[in-house]
Amino acid sequence: MTILSSKLARTGIVYGFTVIALLPIGATVLLSLRPRPGTDAIGLGFSNFVHVFRETLVADWLINSLLVSLFTVVAAIIVAAPAGYVISRGRNKLVQGYSLLLFVVQSLPIITAVIPLFMLFARLGLADHLGALVIIYVAGSLSVATWMMAAYFDTIPAALEEAAWIDGCSVFGGFMRIVLRNSLPGVLSTAIFTFLLSWNDYLVAIVFLKTDTGFTLPIGLQSFFQQTSTDWGAVMAVSVVTMLPPVIIFSFLNRYFSVGGIGGSLAGQ
Repeated sequence: MTILSSKLARTGIVYGFTVIALLPIGATVLLSLRPRPGTDAIGLGFSNFVHVFRETLVADWLINSLLVSLFTVVAAIIVAAPAGYVISRGRNKLVQGYSLLLFVVQSLPIITAVIPLFMLFARLGLADHLGALVIIYVAGSLSVATWMMAAYFDTIPAALEEAAWIDGCSVFGGFMRIVLRNSLPGVLSTAIFTFLLSWNDYLVAIVFLKTDTGFTLPIGLQSFFQQTSTDWGAVMAVSVVTMLPPVIIFSFLNRYFSVGGIGGSLAGQ
């Protein structure tokens, strides 16, 4: 009876914290669905969303954020996957030094590099350009992305690659056909981390972006709130638009996550 009551208590605590965490999100959604001021509409509806997409630049901000985040994810995975493979399989001093360098870079706050990077990119004509954000986001997420990929590659038995090499496969071929093909959960975890890092960024974007049509959603939301701070329905509608893509992407990709890798591939051998 004591064990059952302790389990119920832990479950109740978890549910309680979950409800507390979801309350602001629920309030935001409800405020975004209420009728617009000055209309005769009653009950919940999507009038605020229609307003912000017709009368504001939310659609442009949404496209900008999606483009920046998707390019950042693709570039980070292309670089982090081979780098993580080297860390996972390499055991020499050069690789260990490379790992230490990644750890040091990861510990540096991005704020220390924003102003020098802005001065450099301004000379290159990349200030107020989405490409500058992609470069910075890829560089900022690369160390953690590499560590995440290396950690998942460690769960894949090296004997699988050795078997492929015996059959005539090259090292790169073994990486592509054996390691990477069996690392989908690790790749997706790294992709989601990189996507969220670039999607939610405010600090870098506020420094580099100056044109309204070139804003990403966090900057657009902040500027929209300054202009229409009394129109809470519209402000919350933009907030919901900002929250939806990460939720949709994670909900769709969640089915592809698995725990335990393919360690059982060599069972009995």
